[in-house]
Amino acid sequence: MNDRFYIEVNAELRNHHESRICGDVFLSRRIKEENRIIVVLSDGMGHGVKANMLATLTATMALNFTLEHKELNRIAEIIMNTLPVCSERKMSYATFTILDIEVDGKVSILEYDNPQTIVMRGTDVFEPEWACVMLSGDKNAGKELKSCEFYPEKEDRIIVMSDGVAQSGLGGGKYLFGWGRDNVLTYVHELVNNEPDISALNLAHKVVNMANLNDAYMPMDDTSCGVVYFREPRQMMICTGPPFEMENDVVFANMVNDFKGKKVICGATTADIIARVLNREIEDSFNFDDPDLPPVSYMEGADLITEGILTLGKVTEILKQYNSTTRLSKGPADRIVKMLLESDEIHFLIGTRINIAHQDPNLPVELEIRRTVVKRIARLLEDKFLKEVSLTFI
Repeated sequence: MNDRFYIEVNAELRNHHESRICGDVFLSRRIKEENRIIVVLSDGMGHGVKANMLATLTATMALNFTLEHKELNRIAEIIMNTLPVCSERKMSYATFTILDIEVDGKVSILEYDNPQTIVMRGTDVFEPEWACVMLSGDKNAGKELKSCEFYPEKEDRIIVMSDGVAQSGLGGGKYLFGWGRDNVLTYVHELVNNEPDISALNLAHKVVNMANLNDAYMPMDDTSCGVVYFREPRQMMICTGPPFEMENDVVFANMVNDFKGKKVICGATTADIIARVLNREIEDSFNFDDPDLPPVSYMEGADLITEGILTLGKVTEILKQYNSTTRLSKGPADRIVKMLLESDEIHFLIGTRINIAHQDPNLPVELEIRRTVVKRIARLLEDKFLKEVSLTFI
């Protein structure tokens, strides 16, 4: 992340209505050492397992070759020469869109046979200059790809999609010839104008939902939308565990109080310390939204107070299994996950005093458990969700 903006990357994918697996694949990777983000959307021919395998192979190659700074036509040539030939159609086929984002520099887009990428600059449509890349190898001579480069600005959005979005509604209803890229663009334009700070996650979700509606909730193709959003970072703090030295309670509470962003306190002892130092009341609720966890509490200056280790453990499990079909409940861990996904920079403030309530006198491991759980959450947020994470121990 640079001084100017945070880059949020998210996608929504939905299967063909008769398939249990999606034939579209969306991959993203942050290369910290080079300050780059690479995003790939691939659509395998047909749907189901075979389409998924083609798309997975294509997306993985596209990501790895882009990572190695290979030339655009070379990337395309290698991908198309490598794909297995379909036994029925006698052709190898998977579309792809590759975004290579230099966080402090330009964005490069290369696409083959996906609907053309949409770029929004604030609430207006931005049209980068597209160039044609013609392939010349024996197998792929004459095949045409499109590429463009531009320097992003704060509040830019890049929207990539598979055919399932542009062709939704094909053959019936309002869109006899399919929804079409122009109508998708109009819809995106309306959404962004109505809600200028709509997140990448929500924008992708709404585009796929509308495509699904066009198909009367029976998608005729795998339907995917990925969004990259350049914006002001949204900050969040999770604090858990009391400070090692009791005289640091005031410093600890003030760090929480002074933080600008969403705040979650995990642990009753931790919440009691902050409430005592800041002279605030904790208000308990008695709604058991998750049978595995105690109910949440509230306090002025904190968005949420939950139990500690058990809740953070469940947060880890939800993040580990999270995908585009996950639906979050109102339970404490689910609420934390929702807030984490809506945030960009997540700061963990971890007290290092051993909590007597959790300590086994023969095996004082509670502190190690807390550290381990927080580090697992941090790693998942960085690797799987491309979040910026910092850990402070006190």
